[in-house]
Amino acid sequence: MIRKSQLALLAVFCLTLPLVANQRGEQILGRILESYLSLPAPAPGPIHPRTASGGFVQVDSSIFPNLFVWTDTCNVYVVRDGDSAILIDLGDGSILEHLPEIGVRQVEWVLFTHHHREQCQGYPRLKGKDTKIAAPQAERALFERPSTFRKTKPTLGDAFSVYGSSYVRPPIQPIQIDLAFAGMDTFTWRGYEFRCLDTRGNSPGSMSYLVRRGEHWLAFCGDVMLDGARMHNYFDTEWDYGFASGIYALHNSAGLLEDFDPAILLPSHGPPVRDPKPQLQQFQKKLRRLERMLVRGYPVHTFAAASQDRVSRPTTVPHIWRITPHLFKFKGPDFSPNFTLILADSGRGLVVDCGLLDVGFLDKSLELMRERLGLKKIDATIITHMHGDHILEAPHLRDKWAAQIWTLDCIADKFEHPERYDYAAPIQTYGSGFDSVHIDRVFKPGETFQWEGYEFTVDWMPGQTEFALCLHGQIDGRKVAFTGDNIFADPADPNQTGHEALVAHNSAIFEEGYLYAADYLRRLKPDLIVGSHSFVMDKPAALIERFGNWAVDMRTTFRSLSTDEDYRYWFDPFWVRADPYRVTLQRGGESAEVLLHIRNFRERRQEHHIEIHAPPGLIAEPWPPAGEPAVLEGKLLATSRKAFPVRIKATEDAQADVAIVSLDVTLDGRRYGEWFDFIVDIK
Repeated sequence: MIRKSQLALLAVFCLTLPLVANQRGEQILGRILESYLSLPAPAPGPIHPRTASGGFVQVDSSIFPNLFVWTDTCNVYVVRDGDSAILIDLGDGSILEHLPEIGVRQVEWVLFTHHHREQCQGYPRLKGKDTKIAAPQAERALFERPSTFRKTKPTLGDAFSVYGSSYVRPPIQPIQIDLAFAGMDTFTWRGYEFRCLDTRGNSPGSMSYLVRRGEHWLAFCGDVMLDGARMHNYFDTEWDYGFASGIYALHNSAGLLEDFDPAILLPSHGPPVRDPKPQLQQFQKKLRRLERMLVRGYPVHTFAAASQDRVSRPTTVPHIWRITPHLFKFKGPDFSPNFTLILADSGRGLVVDCGLLDVGFLDKSLELMRERLGLKKIDATIITHMHGDHILEAPHLRDKWAAQIWTLDCIADKFEHPERYDYAAPIQTYGSGFDSVHIDRVFKPGETFQWEGYEFTVDWMPGQTEFALCLHGQIDGRKVAFTGDNIFADPADPNQTGHEALVAHNSAIFEEGYLYAADYLRRLKPDLIVGSHSFVMDKPAALIERFGNWAVDMRTTFRSLSTDEDYRYWFDPFWVRADPYRVTLQRGGESAEVLLHIRNFRERRQEHHIEIHAPPGLIAEPWPPAGEPAVLEGKLLATSRKAFPVRIKATEDAQADVAIVSLDVTLDGRRYGEWFDFIVDIK
């Protein structure tokens, strides 16, 4: 079945084809058409609806007559014994008001499978109910000390973060744990014996609870796998900088559950999975394919040093190598700094990126370039993308050589105001002694400038991150493209696809990332690509083609695992985003405005309902006040985005600490729960 968007694309293709002036144009259009039409048509609606059920559902009366499920922000499972019960997860807590409908008067225990807020955001409703709480020991701190895992000044080494961007979603208030389970514990309640299994993957310490009824195992598996052999979402499983440690863990947890051969898998979201073994096997195959495609398109940590650069040659300056007569870089064993220098005949220099260099070594090398290669002045450093390791030593060049710092408009504020964002690898995480960097010149996409007889163009070219540029121009008779961290490989190796880290926390959806980069480079047709981290790629046309094919295949792989009809809601951790992400307030009445950015990826109108949940001492409401406090309701046109102002205020009762404010999202009737947040530093 062909989608309307595909039919529209087909119509455009047919109208355009007679106008294509050459065979290459036909090939480009044909490839674009093929990539869209070859993709499976999405389901007409969410694969796993999360709207609240009208009541309780009995899971399987023949196997387990006292097992019920209630659905709000997640599935809450009820194991009943007389008028008492235990709950597996809690959701938003609305279940507590309805338990008498199935004869339950007392909840003795809540067993949490993992810490994600949609599992436990109803915890305050348990106050005064004498209910005990159990959770995985590996996530105990996330329950009991949640604000510890939100930083006003992040660092690269923060626990549970991808270079400073947190991948955990702890509750907004502490949850005291009465009993913490290790990965091979058992828990017995009124004759029911639960096996506690470490099944981390969707979260760093998540746990499954297995109980046997007759000849059958039932597995309360959290978000290990959802029906259809799907992942709950991608960004919760992104534990590192594109090296798949979360994917490995999730795969192995699915394998462990498969070995139990459960009759029913009871996930935290979506319907129960009956006879789940075939799906668990299929899921593991999907994850293996994902891992193979995810972890770099070049031999990182193995043969990468030999793949970096087969073009440049040494000069009279130690460790400075010449790429072309006017283009220079550093090169050495296990040495991957961000530094390239264009040296004009006049002796003036233009640097592309400057980071991961010892300033003493840099100064010595530049002084020798002055003595031996004729360097007289450095006019500017152009920064290719938002990551801090590409600008670390640029302020030093500004101080010592009066070199300005230039970059693209969408990148500039990520350096000047990094605290406003929660992206990976911001400048302040590197411990460089400064938390922001002023940008001297800001380019618009496509802007061209003249420098010392050269003409260069600065274009938006996302890939590894949305906030990136491509600088290109003719140098020594060759079209040279400076591409930052988007593509690294040896063009002569047909097995290398060239992609660098694929990290959702970089803001890296494919349509504004690697897919765009590949199409851009195909059109640009550079003779030479100069990447960051010392990579130089000569005659890259075939590599660019492999790079583009990988990007299409990678997106298809993500779609096969996505629980959403549009994989971007499943992949992107920023489709609801607060700006600024970090707010500082003085308690006693100070307030500030926060803009909530909401995005509609779909080709149809979208309705949202967002509740702003703040801990005691903070008051949040839409600003100017309109309607119900702390609720945003509205509609977004197709493929659009909009920012909504919210006022956050610290009262006299606010505690001097970091507070988490969560955003409970319902989109077109689908309840996601508290997926998103921002933080307030209360002074």
